[in-house]
Amino acid sequence: MSQVLDTPPPTTARTTAPADDDLTALAARHGLTVSGARPSLPQYVRQLWARRHFIAAFSTAKLTAQYSQAKLGQVWQVMTPLLNAAVYYLIFGVLLQTKDGVPDYVPFLVTGVFIWTFTQSSILAGTRAISGNLGLVRALHFPRAALPISFCLQQLQQLLFSMAALVVILLVFGVPVAASWLLAIPALVLQFTFNAGVSMVMARVGAKTPDIAQLMPFVLRTWMYVSGVMWSIDHLLSRHNDLPGWVGPVLQANPAAVYIDLMRFALIDSFRASQLPDHVWMLATGWSLLAGVGGFIYFWKAEETYGRG
Repeated sequence: MSQVLDTPPPTTARTTAPADDDLTALAARHGLTVSGARPSLPQYVRQLWARRHFIAAFSTAKLTAQYSQAKLGQVWQVMTPLLNAAVYYLIFGVLLQTKDGVPDYVPFLVTGVFIWTFTQSSILAGTRAISGNLGLVRALHFPRAALPISFCLQQLQQLLFSMAALVVILLVFGVPVAASWLLAIPALVLQFTFNAGVSMVMARVGAKTPDIAQLMPFVLRTWMYVSGVMWSIDHLLSRHNDLPGWVGPVLQANPAAVYIDLMRFALIDSFRASQLPDHVWMLATGWSLLAGVGGFIYFWKAEETYGRG
């Protein structure tokens, strides 16, 4: 009986541990914040801009290392899309006769392949931007959007190398230098913004579901076949009047096709404005803003989750 009377009453969690509200107030009083908390959107943009030199240096380093083990080195930056264009010319241009009725088919095809490769490579690299760089993400504190953006910048640099070969091809096949070539600059700016936005969307999806990277090549290959890379959308619609009415607008409004056609219009004099969809620059700008701004916000909303788990 004495043992029972001498035993102190059990204490409850409320008396032994401070309440959560007390801990929150204590942390706020001493300026403590949650580790890895997501910054506000304006603050996140400022952090990203402050690391612009890192983004540029990282993309250049990745581009230099990409072919460092190959004997031809950086020559493959130009050779890879050219070889793809040669294969597509043999299969689609010669065997399937998609070149019939398309003036300057070789410049038409090479331009389409180069511009499509820019979008395809940016999205593929963006899909693995977080899941493929977990060591960097977990070791260093920086805005994670720097990774997909830097990979897109890497692909833009690679495209610019390829554009030198494209200019030679244009001149060899008799396409004259024209003032319209300057339109390639705003077209590439809009396409880069679109690619970066989609890449950030896929980076967030890929960070949570890494297996999506195995599916993306099939999705992108299907997208390529409906984007007029190897064939003319305008020529197809003019020859097949029996297609459902919605097919033409959908094919022409396809963002990949929009940027490809804008570049063809800028560089190839035989590619006329009549072959472009109505309000094409508004379409290109709209896709760029939708993907760029929407993708950035979508990526930012999961900033604190990258590299965890």
